[in-house]
Amino acid sequence: QVQLVESGGGSVQAGGSLRLSCAAQGYTSDSLYMGWFRQAPGKEREGVASIDRSGHTMYLDSVKGRFTISKDNDKNTLYLQMNSLKPDDAAMYYCAADFIYYGLLKDYKYWGQGTQVTVSS
Repeated sequence: QVQLVESGGGSVQAGGSLRLSCAAQGYTSDSLYMGWFRQAPGKEREGVASIDRSGHTMYLDSVKGRFTISKDNDKNTLYLQMNSLKPDDAAMYYCAADFIYYGLLKDYKYWGQGTQVTVSS
């Protein structure tokens, strides 16, 4: 069983930055495909960013140029650097992992508990 432990959520002003972290336990992060998803109240969960075992990345169009997904395999940790945050970025953010590539699709087997991101104007 892959366990995902998230941290880094919080409240920031519009235009500010935040870095989310997701520590993978049970398997090394270099053996996993991983991604970040978000869900606002009343809306469906959407894929924000993904990264494969070779470091190739994929992003939701609305976050391109502002968000960066990365992995530190020495620490078995996934990151989402979020810059120039907007109020519509506010959501519960979830870390996901699988041994099969799903990109921004919601088919990942393993999920974190979610961490709240709030952005004020």
